[in-house]
Amino acid sequence: MSQSIPDIQQVKTFLLQLQDHICRQLAAADGKGHFAEDQWVREEGGGGQSRVLTHGAVFEQAGVNFSHVSGATLPASATAHRPELAGRSFQAMGVSLVIHPLSPYVPTSHANVRFFIAEKPGEAPVWWFGGGFDLTPYYGFEEDARHWHLTAQQLCQPFGDNMYPKYKKWCDDYFFIKHRNEARGIGGLFFDDLNSPDFDTCFNFMQAVGNGFTDAYLPIVVKRKALPWGERERQFQLYRRGRYVEFNLVWDRGTLFGLQTGGRTESILMSMPPLVRWEYGYEPEAGSPEAALYSDFLPVRDWLTDNGLSENGEAN
Repeated sequence: MSQSIPDIQQVKTFLLQLQDHICRQLAAADGKGHFAEDQWVREEGGGGQSRVLTHGAVFEQAGVNFSHVSGATLPASATAHRPELAGRSFQAMGVSLVIHPLSPYVPTSHANVRFFIAEKPGEAPVWWFGGGFDLTPYYGFEEDARHWHLTAQQLCQPFGDNMYPKYKKWCDDYFFIKHRNEARGIGGLFFDDLNSPDFDTCFNFMQAVGNGFTDAYLPIVVKRKALPWGERERQFQLYRRGRYVEFNLVWDRGTLFGLQTGGRTESILMSMPPLVRWEYGYEPEAGSPEAALYSDFLPVRDWLTDNGLSENGEAN
């Protein structure tokens, strides 16, 4: 029988195991780099462990963080749209990762899964799950985009036909750089406030997303990491990384929540690329692979039906 009472320890155990699992897989894919770990404690309650790989053979920087923070009250950013949370103590825990590869042909990627609960004596707890994963290529490959979205669709399928289209659209809408009027990448899945129909079902979906990330990402890494590249591709990668920085610092709710709740700044800003550049008035050369990113990949697409696949992932 499914339960509706949240099991906080069960969620924490999964998240710690997920961090271990992803770090092992990324280190194996890199073949050279190793994750260094920082344990940290938050004065107001809780803490976490941040693991970062730098100067790898494949990954210029990869960070995989676990955090479990708590407090007596929530910051203004959390209660502005949820007045029912005022006066409640809270716990928030999750695994968040950002991978910045060295090769411009290997996409940057971000994923996170998280759980939030706010409690008050004598009242039922308010809780939900959130998370997702998204892909930010610099040079697009249609087969990679299809694989990424098909993996996302397949992990959603056991939970209902509407889950993938719903959370794909949410991802497309969320990872949009409004001041540039362009998408950050080719999307994926994004969900938040998930607390129905019951705790077990929501927790199972969160686990499917967390475990599905490496199934979606690592085959692309393996396929593209040996492609030769030069200074032109590197400079375009560094320029496009600037968009990543702009989104995270201007629009990302998770970054804002972390900073407002007194989170560990180094861990929150682990998402920033190690090298980045801006160029005034840059325009890609017409007909170039760089221009194709803007014309063929960043505009929102249905990557399943656009490429001869039906919604259930089967060939038409």
